[in-house]
Amino acid sequence: MADKFLYEQLDILSEWDQLDEKVSDSLKDNLNPKFQLRPYQEEAFERFFYCLKKNFPGKELPLHLLFNMATGSGKTLIMAGLIIYLYEMGYRNFLFFVNSTNIIEKTKDNFLNPESSKYLFSENIQIGTKKINITSVSNFEGVNENDINICFTTIQKLHSDLTTEKENTITYEDFKNKKIVFLADEAHHMNTHTKAQREMFESWEKSVERIFKQNNDNLLLEFTATLDYTNKNIIDKYRKKVLYRYDLKQFRNDGYSKDVYIVQADFEEKDRIIQALILSQYKQEVAAKNRINLKPVILFKAQKTIAQSKENKEKFHNTIESLSDKDIKRIKNKSDIHLIEKAFEFFRKNNITDRQLAERLQKEFDESRCISVNEEKEKENQQILLNSLEDEDNRIRAIFAVQKLNEGWDVLNLFDIVRCYTTRDSKSGKPGKTTIAEAQLIGRGARYFPFTTEDNNNRFIRKFDDDLEHEMRVLEELHYHSINDSRYISELRTALIEEGMIDENEVEKALKMKESFKQSELYNSGLIYLNESIINDYNYVKSFLDLGISKKNYEYKIPSGHGATGAILSDNGEIKEVIEPGRKDVKMKDIPLHIIRNAIAKQSFFSYRTIETFFPYVSSVRQFIELDEYLGGLEITFQGDPDDIYKLSNEILLKGLIGLLDHIENELRNNLKEYKGTKRFKTHSVSSIFTDKILKLIEGSERAKGDEKFVADKDWYVFNANYGTSEEKAFVRMLERQINKLKKKYDGIYLIRNERHFKIFSFSAGQAFEPDFVLFLKEKKGNTLTYQIFIEPKGKHLKEHDQWKQEFLKEITEEFKGKTLYFETHTKKHKYRLIGVPFYNNEDENEFKETLYKNIEN
Repeated sequence: MADKFLYEQLDILSEWDQLDEKVSDSLKDNLNPKFQLRPYQEEAFERFFYCLKKNFPGKELPLHLLFNMATGSGKTLIMAGLIIYLYEMGYRNFLFFVNSTNIIEKTKDNFLNPESSKYLFSENIQIGTKKINITSVSNFEGVNENDINICFTTIQKLHSDLTTEKENTITYEDFKNKKIVFLADEAHHMNTHTKAQREMFESWEKSVERIFKQNNDNLLLEFTATLDYTNKNIIDKYRKKVLYRYDLKQFRNDGYSKDVYIVQADFEEKDRIIQALILSQYKQEVAAKNRINLKPVILFKAQKTIAQSKENKEKFHNTIESLSDKDIKRIKNKSDIHLIEKAFEFFRKNNITDRQLAERLQKEFDESRCISVNEEKEKENQQILLNSLEDEDNRIRAIFAVQKLNEGWDVLNLFDIVRCYTTRDSKSGKPGKTTIAEAQLIGRGARYFPFTTEDNNNRFIRKFDDDLEHEMRVLEELHYHSINDSRYISELRTALIEEGMIDENEVEKALKMKESFKQSELYNSGLIYLNESIINDYNYVKSFLDLGISKKNYEYKIPSGHGATGAILSDNGEIKEVIEPGRKDVKMKDIPLHIIRNAIAKQSFFSYRTIETFFPYVSSVRQFIELDEYLGGLEITFQGDPDDIYKLSNEILLKGLIGLLDHIENELRNNLKEYKGTKRFKTHSVSSIFTDKILKLIEGSERAKGDEKFVADKDWYVFNANYGTSEEKAFVRMLERQINKLKKKYDGIYLIRNERHFKIFSFSAGQAFEPDFVLFLKEKKGNTLTYQIFIEPKGKHLKEHDQWKQEFLKEITEEFKGKTLYFETHTKKHKYRLIGVPFYNNEDENEFKETLYKNIEN
């Protein structure tokens, strides 16, 4: 363990669920609700809580920690959350420093400007009953101790201010007798001293170390996407400081970034640019068709000089000005790239002619919609446009640059990068500096553009890895346009693999329905019944009890301020008597109305809008207070000194009420279900739900082994392969041993693996569930009843975690027990029965078989 990094030790604790402090509602509620915390962000917080409050080998004070997290993973949001948390821990002063003025201005906007689309805090920051302000300060002298005080600076300016006395700047004196949180963004720029082991007395790092070590309560929290784990000096310095390593590869594999594709073409530069424009417009048209407000941006990257970039921009405007349908036709006829062919097929189906496409491109990429950001002056003037590219009123479609955007650029709607040069700088087949910089730029540009679909409400994660041919998949891809130079492409691919943007083990697998199934009655006229998720209207709620709020008395302990020390045992060894405090039960109806209203006013959760939403039978705040079914039926037990209990002051009553309301709010948040699943299942044609797909899998993984030979001659298995888990493959083999028995009573036996084809939604909370299989069995005799059976193989280690799915499957069986669903078409009358079978497990397969037969034989 001694040689392990801190993050590796925390990995183990996390796996064992030993990071016991979870993210509080207070922290979440004080962040902008549009930035919902992701699992890895919550993990980052939990690791910090542990390191702050627990001892660990190598821990030193003042505490210095580093978050090594991928570009685009929301490091600034984590900073905002840490500021809230540390304010509650008594910290008031925060020093934010970086290497770039550009990042300072962007972060100020994120922290201080509530009008910004990327503002990170909630509209009103409230901790306890206090409203908190965030104040930008130039130093920490005379600051308001009730505010969050943030000093924004660059590492260069900080060093200069500390070593040169000037008015209204930070000095070493500012750091005496104050506890301060140092927030260092893109911290690798700060390590000039460590990387080269140059001993400069007043180096940047030395300046930071000197002020940091003035108080053991200080905290230095560094954030970087890149840390050189091959550098011995870096390793020695940060071994006990890196609390989390969530790199770009993990970020991408978890689905939080765009996927990167290299578009290589044997075209002159002009045609490569036109092809990139066509692809960009295709993305905009696909988004518009699916009611997504997207304006995809293209970056045109020059190699080295501003003059080259200016020349690229001039050529581009000439190309746009003269663009015609002939140019579009030329690309259509010449390009053999599958994605470009898909784009033109989309245009054809949606009646967009070549001339119309040319006219749209001329309008969309008019000179007024293009900016250049090469010189510092240009960049400052365009900063607002650059930082708001996703905003609806921002019309920019194209950006021309050399190096200025290589760091600190936060944009989600960059979808294409065009490399406007053909040179390489590799040595011995290894990527050169230019190629590595290109890969890093691609990594920064691959941030995911958030959107939802009818089937997936998670805005921030890729949705079509299991259906690469889906029309909307192109909205999850960043395309890098280059010449068709195999050596350069190989070098770039190597650099992208090292950067984490491409997984070298990824393979694409074709999932196809067998032709025999496509000729079947089930495929051509059969149905599948699926339910829907709908917003919970809470019309059933007529009291607190309906939402699980207990009527047990809330206990409020009145602080007495008294204390004592002494032995627990008396001289003769007997336990000394403990004096019991006084207790008094107070009914809500006995508390003056104005005090209750005051308490409710202090709790933002209990606005009339909230009351109206969750308690629809309450018509006013007064009713909510007075009715027995709600607050009126509750009591508070006050506990404290008899003198305080005898005559409860208004202040004590108010504090007790606030405690009660906090308790009710916590119970409500834990019990509220925003959605529910309908108990009415609607019909869908089998052919509309199940389609061929291209899947993205990891070579050598269990899923990539498709069992093609085993399923090839099984006419009852619908697809050409089973890209499932080992448990799913075991289930298919078990069912194969049952087929002869099933064929005695049923025909039309078909097992279909659900490769993200459909979802069903739990009745109680509307949780989405994708059963691994659906089995169709059609009776041979009688009224040709078809059984539709949802099946979920599950390893024992996952059974407990997914218990709600097991319960839902049982609920489906109970709900439709003895019920037949009828649906009549002009050709035939359909009769179905729905069944959910408890989890299949290879070790308990006899239990599964028994339950299956019991359900279909009843």
